[in-house]
Amino acid sequence: MRIAVESIGRHSVRFVADLGAFMIMLYGLLRSFQSFFKRIRLIFEQMLTMGVRSLPLVLLTSVFTGSVTAWQAAYNFRGLVPMEFLGLTVAKTVFIELAPVLTSLVVAGRVGASIAAELGTMRVTEQIDAMESMGIDPIGYLVMPRFVSGIIMLPVLVMFSNIVAIMGGMLVSVYMVQISHEMFFDSIKSYVGAFDVFSGLIKSVGFGAIISLMGCYNGFNAAGGAEGVGQATTKAVVLASVLILISDYLMATVLFNV
Repeated sequence: MRIAVESIGRHSVRFVADLGAFMIMLYGLLRSFQSFFKRIRLIFEQMLTMGVRSLPLVLLTSVFTGSVTAWQAAYNFRGLVPMEFLGLTVAKTVFIELAPVLTSLVVAGRVGASIAAELGTMRVTEQIDAMESMGIDPIGYLVMPRFVSGIIMLPVLVMFSNIVAIMGGMLVSVYMVQISHEMFFDSIKSYVGAFDVFSGLIKSVGFGAIISLMGCYNGFNAAGGAEGVGQATTKAVVLASVLILISDYLMATVLFNV
């Protein structure tokens, strides 16, 4: 019993300490926006790394996401729902939920891990300490460009994901379910509204912030050499993935009234 209480106490203290350190980093991030235009080159570099170089993986994931959504929907519709609603089901599922969530999880695994590993290596090799000794704000130089590029590029990736997923669903619907592409797209035009598309993009802004912040925070607080960098990388991906799923539920309850 005593050991359990001590363990709970240690974890509680660690949680409060981590929360305080995160809030301090967040405050430094907000202050660093005054140097936004000075860091514009770094922001574009991070947009290239986080967005453009993630695009092939996102597109590959998206085409199979749309394809399997169409196939599973057709299986469940058989004998119950007219196939003319297949396009509607695929589009709404992709726009509202699958594209933003799956794209974010893929980017969290690729970009979140990369950020944590890069900053963690800089921390354990004392490069961040050297920046501070030279009067360079490490939050403004390292965190702010990654945060800005995350909230900009993730919605862009989700837009590409939407298009490719719909194309994948259309191909399965036309060539395997045997419905016409006119029927597939007519239901989308008739029943899918702009809010369905923008709701997913709104979610992706929050997901991009989560990925960037978790990668930066865990990288900044890495310790213990190569092993510590590995632990920070793993923690960044796990926390980002869990927070994406939790925030997805919370934002869905706010955006959609049942």
